Amino acid sequence: MADINLQEIHDNLVAIAFEAGEMITASNPNSIKTGTKLNSVDIVTETDQAVERHVSSRLSTLYPSFLFVGEETYIAGKTKITAQPTFIVDPIDGTTNFLHGFPHACISLGLAIDRVPAVGVIYNPFLDTMYTAIRGGGAYMQRNAALAAKGGVSATANAASHPSFAKIKLPPSSPPRPLEGLANALVAIEWGSSRDGPNYDLKTRVFRQLAASQESGGKMVHSLRSLGSAALNLCAVAAGEVDLYWEGGCYAWDVCAGWCILKEAGGVMYSGNPTTEKGSEFEPPALDARVYLAVRGAETEEGQKEVAKELWDVIGEEKMDYQH
Repeated sequence: MADINLQEIHDNLVAIAFEAGEMITASNPNSIKTGTKLNSVDIVTETDQAVERHVSSRLSTLYPSFLFVGEETYIAGKTKITAQPTFIVDPIDGTTNFLHGFPHACISLGLAIDRVPAVGVIYNPFLDTMYTAIRGGGAYMQRNAALAAKGGVSATANAASHPSFAKIKLPPSSPPRPLEGLANALVAIEWGSSRDGPNYDLKTRVFRQLAASQESGGKMVHSLRSLGSAALNLCAVAAGEVDLYWEGGCYAWDVCAGWCILKEAGGVMYSGNPTTEKGSEFEPPALDARVYLAVRGAETEEGQKEVAKELWDVIGEEKMDYQH
């Protein structure tokens, strides 16, 4: 990796994210062609496909020796993530939100090397908010990102120094507030597109138990949140806005960029499934494991482990199992 310029790649991904953002916001959800994949809630649009073609073309020109894995060109059972430098891309994460006009959709651009996230760029063009990270270089959030890049509030203003355009290092508070168990946690979840079977049954049981009162055997977390985008959920954890994000069923393109941002913000990624293998319970899952538990940065690593163990206790002996 020594001869790979991660800063240059980061800068190019930021530029491509802005280009993609303009394509996304220029689309009219009421008139674009849509289709479905797994079922009626697993939606793809012509905008998803056009954005992925644009990103793939730009990256293949800039980095012809790198591999590319994108949601819209992924082939189950054939597309593999190897140790080679690989761009892992979701052209629109939150397609359902995009179609409904709910402004929590983004482009997610990740680079993995040795199957580990090395660069992450996530851009929500509807809220003009950018999240970025480079392995070993920290994680950042910038609101009014495109406006700042174009010069800000006026032709003479220095956007970079204007408070409204400031790039904020994540997490914003240092040191981060302590993790005080599930009873004091705000937890991100997603229903996913598979709405039946044992995985769905496990999810709904855990959701109920997390939310239920302690008198009825629940954890009574502060609340559950669903942004409708795995990438933006991970950014919320990285920013300390959400304490945990438990997920099963998403893919590497949903988490690669956000995982890099999470880690650089002091957060950790554990398996979403409990493990009985002693000594390995806190090892990070594979990039394409499809079952994840993200925990925000905390004062101590022990605090992160304790809240993870508490959530695994809620899950019990069951496990989510998704085919690759």
